Amino acid sequence: MQADLRLRSRRQRLERGAAFSEGKVVSAGNMIALLESVLECGDIVCLEGDNQKQADFLSRCLAKVDVKRIHDLHLVLSTIALADQLDIFERGIARKVDFSYSGPQGLRMARMAMAGKINIGNIHTYLELYSRYFTDLCPNVCCLAAEMADREGNLYTGDNTEDSPVVAEATAFKSGIVIAQVNKIVDKIPRVDIPGGWVDYVCESPKPFFLEPLFTRDPAQITETMILAAMLAMKGIYAKYLPKSLNHGVGFNTAAIELLLPTYGAELGLRGKACLHWLLNPHPTMIPAIEDGFVKTIYTVGSELGMSRYVAARPDIFPIGRDGSMRSNRAFGQMCGHYATDMFIGASLQIDPQGNSSTATADRIAGFGGAPNFGCDPRGRRHCTPAWLKAGEEAYGGKSVAPRGRRLVVQLVETFHGKLEPTFVEKLDAWELQEKAGFALPPIMIYGDDVTHIVTEEGIAHLLLCRTPEEREQAIRGVAGYTPMGLARDRRAVENLRDRGIIQRPEDLGIRKGEASRDLLAARTIKDLVRCSGGLYDPPASFRNW
Repeated sequence: MQADLRLRSRRQRLERGAAFSEGKVVSAGNMIALLESVLECGDIVCLEGDNQKQADFLSRCLAKVDVKRIHDLHLVLSTIALADQLDIFERGIARKVDFSYSGPQGLRMARMAMAGKINIGNIHTYLELYSRYFTDLCPNVCCLAAEMADREGNLYTGDNTEDSPVVAEATAFKSGIVIAQVNKIVDKIPRVDIPGGWVDYVCESPKPFFLEPLFTRDPAQITETMILAAMLAMKGIYAKYLPKSLNHGVGFNTAAIELLLPTYGAELGLRGKACLHWLLNPHPTMIPAIEDGFVKTIYTVGSELGMSRYVAARPDIFPIGRDGSMRSNRAFGQMCGHYATDMFIGASLQIDPQGNSSTATADRIAGFGGAPNFGCDPRGRRHCTPAWLKAGEEAYGGKSVAPRGRRLVVQLVETFHGKLEPTFVEKLDAWELQEKAGFALPPIMIYGDDVTHIVTEEGIAHLLLCRTPEEREQAIRGVAGYTPMGLARDRRAVENLRDRGIIQRPEDLGIRKGEASRDLLAARTIKDLVRCSGGLYDPPASFRNW
C-alpha cells in the first residue's frame, strides 16, 4: 500500500510539473513554479550540498517558493555551505534538517538552533546519512548539480561527482522526483555518470554551480609551530608504523606534513615505504610529494578548484575516465577511508581528558563530515597490513585471544587555536549543545577510545600504549601544554609516562625545535605549487597572492 501511495504521488507531481517543462527540460525562469508544483508540505527534500559542489541555483529557487503553499519541509543534505540554504529555514519553508557538515555556516547554524528556528535531527557522518537516504530518510524530491545534461536527462558530473549518484539512486528508486541544475545542456555528454532514466527534470542554471576551494591551503600560512608538530608526527608515528594507506583531514597541520614529505620525509626514509595510497581530495599541497615519487594512488571523494588540468595529466595517480576527466565518488571514498586505510590524521576544535573530540562548540556547529568513519577502529576489517597489525599488538598488549589489528587514529592539534581558545578542555561544549538544542546524544565527533595518538607542539601521547583510563587521561594532559587542562596534570604521573615512552617530547625523538623551519617546506607559496605542477595548477583568484 505504501509503495502504491508513493507511485500515485509521483504521477500526480509529474502531472502538475508538466505545465512548466518541455519534456525533461525546465527553463530557469520556470524553476520556482516547478518546485511549487512537485513539492508537498512535509516532504523530505535532499538539496545537494557537497563539500565543494552546491546546487546553489536550486537552493535560491527553493528559498523563494510561496511559504503558504510549501512549508514544513525536512531537508537532508551532507553540507550546509550557503546562506541560501539557511534562508529556507528563516522563511519557514523548512523546519528540520539532517546534515553532516556546515563549514562556513556553522556560526549561523548555532544561533538559529538556539533560537529554535531550525530543528536539527542529527549531525551524521557522511556514510550514515547516505545510508538513511535508503532507509528512513528517503527523499520525496532531490535537487542535484551536474556539469552537463542532454535532453534525455543523462548527467555528466565531471570531476565533482561527489554525492550525486547516491542521492539520485535513493530518490529515483523510491518513486521520488529527481531535479538537476546543470551548467550546460548539450546534444551529447562526454560520459554518463547518472542515467537519464533516473532523472525527471534538468535546468540550465544562469551561471555555473558554486564550487568552494575547501581543501586549498596556502603554504605561506604554515607556521613553524605547525611544522614542529608535523615533524613529531612524521618521526614518531609515520616512521614507526610505516602506514601505506592513509587519509589526511583538511587543515594547515596536515598540509604541513604533505609539504614536508619530499624533504623531511625523504630524510626519514619514508619514500617507497609509507604514504603510498591515499584517500584524499586533490590537495594542491600534495603536488610536490606526487612529483617527488612518494605517491602511488589517490582515490578522491571530490575534486578541488583549479586542480583539473593537473589531475588529468596524472592518470597514473588519479581515477581518470576515458573522457579524460576525473571521476570522484564520496560514498565509495568514505568506504575506502573507513576500511582500506591504515591511518587517519586530522584535527578538532575541542578535546577532553578522555580524548573525546568535537567540532561542535557553544557558538559554532560545524558538523563532522567523514571524520567519525575515518577516525574510528573499523571492527569489520579483516585484511592485514603491517601498520594495522603493529598498532593492534600495542593496543591490546597481547591480551586479545585472537590476533587483531587496529586503525591508527591521530589527532594533530595545537594546544590553542583561533583567538587563543584552548583546544583541550575539561568538558566538551557538546554536552551544553545537547541540552540547549535538544539532541538525543552530545555531538561528539570522534570518541576517545578510538584515538591512538594525540600530537601537539608539546609532544606525542601514545594512547594505545596506555593500560588504564587514568594513564590515558594523564597522557592527554601531558601534551595539553599551558591550557587549564594541561596545567592540571599530575606531574609525577606524566614524567613516569615519559620514562615509559608513552609521552614523547621533541627532544626524546631527537628533534630540535630550531629545526622546525619553513625552509623545510617543499613549497612555501602558492606560486611554488604552480611551478611544481609544471603550470598545470590554476589556483582560484583569491589565492593568487603573488
